Amino acid sequence: MRIYVGFDDTDTVDADRGTGKLARWLENELPPGYRLWGVVRQQLLLDDAIAYTSHNSSACAIIENCDGSSVDDLISRAVAHLQRHFIPGSDPGLCVAVEGHSSLSALTAFGRRCTQDIVTQKDALQAAAGVHLSGHGGTNDGIIGAAAAVGLTAHGWCGRFIELGRLRDFPERVFVSDLERSGIAVVSIDRDAHIPGPGDVVETKGWVRPRLWGSRPVLPVVSRGKSLWETVEERKRRIKGNGGGKDGRKDLL
Repeated sequence: MRIYVGFDDTDTVDADRGTGKLARWLENELPPGYRLWGVVRQQLLLDDAIAYTSHNSSACAIIENCDGSSVDDLISRAVAHLQRHFIPGSDPGLCVAVEGHSSLSALTAFGRRCTQDIVTQKDALQAAAGVHLSGHGGTNDGIIGAAAAVGLTAHGWCGRFIELGRLRDFPERVFVSDLERSGIAVVSIDRDAHIPGPGDVVETKGWVRPRLWGSRPVLPVVSRGKSLWETVEERKRRIKGNGGGKDGRKDLL
């Protein structure tokens, strides 16, 4: 059984950590019988009417419950983790939902709205009926992004992984077979959609961030010659602040 733990709005413009790091660090707080499968970053609407630090993104940790035990302990630990690591002056929020819960369809619809429209805390609370959704400081606006992160991640076709096994250890050149052994599907998006072979090499530019497609990690690549591929994106720094506490200027995810 999988459990989705969404975080948002945990930092300020001068913070040394952001939502992405906080979600990744949850791995160190998990109860026995639980393990972190991955962490997915979700991009929400960029609009001057929304207060955010740099990206207006939120993050969802995907936790596997290996023994079927109650999630109450996990929720308590996630709350304590958030309260311990958020930055004073921010507006942190937390959402926790179990795979298959009846509210996930409403959370997914809400999350998709968050990528296109300005929404309210009331909207988030209505979508999250029956699952854990809590604010822990400031305006509590973080419940909006936290709920959206859970809904979009549960949907399985949104976001990119910022944590997944040894994701951050891959070199600039890696065999397709090594990526696939790590659970990452390598998919060509060039015109003819050739299939990358296991012995082919992928130029990662030092930054492997698979997409969440079909509820699995998929790395889109384009051909750069015989048996050579390249990832379609690279690490970028975006510095923007409009007065909000959103998501982590210094955490490039």
